[in-house]
Amino acid sequence: MLPPAPFPPARLRRPVPALLTALGVWAAAAGAAPQPGRAASLFQAVELDEQRLVLVAAPIGSTGARAQLHIYEQLNDRRPCYSVSGGPPSLVDPLLATFNFTGICGRYLDANGYSLRVGGSDMGTVYRLSVVRVDGDNLLLAVPTRPGAGPELVVARTQGPGTDYLQLVLEPGWRLKRRAYNGRNLGHVYFYQDDWPSAAVATDQAEPETGLEPEAAEELALPAIEVEEPPAEGEVRLGSDELMEAPPL
Repeated sequence: MLPPAPFPPARLRRPVPALLTALGVWAAAAGAAPQPGRAASLFQAVELDEQRLVLVAAPIGSTGARAQLHIYEQLNDRRPCYSVSGGPPSLVDPLLATFNFTGICGRYLDANGYSLRVGGSDMGTVYRLSVVRVDGDNLLLAVPTRPGAGPELVVARTQGPGTDYLQLVLEPGWRLKRRAYNGRNLGHVYFYQDDWPSAAVATDQAEPETGLEPEAAEELALPAIEVEEPPAEGEVRLGSDELMEAPPL
């Protein structure tokens, strides 16, 4: 039986004007990362075998001018799901695209399949993961989507330029875990740290002017986050919270 699904992601209690979306950058530049209000997650984070997963900066379109995050997982050894060669940066060949990989490979392509987690708090509602090309590298950034959620963070990098399918290597302190519900593994991967990172990662982009005094900006940039609602009985949702059954060997 599949586990019941959670309600849609919690929203902020107070609407925030579009002008204030830059305040997360201001808060990061002010020093140590702010500690947002967080609710304990309904889900658990459990260990997984990181050697059976590969993080990929996958090109978008024929030119590869942009990239997005893919995660491929080898569920069993019936046939290879991917190959990695060379580097850095290392090239990834997504072999799973050439056969029916059901029950053999796991593939996580968007926020339904992966998110950020710090300790006991899911940060998927206030952070998004995005691949950007900067300074001769491809960076996996955790980018705040709400003012005051925290700083922009580098989670992984390809360790070199390129527009092919390239392996992303986790930065020190980051590791992968699996989401679980009542002890049952789900089809969702966490980018995980035990504790909130203590400092922001600077970029070469100019910080936009908000026209607000620091005190006013700080007050407006720290909205509360609603507590997660418990899952409704009898409801089932595919995707990120689908039960991970052990496939046959």
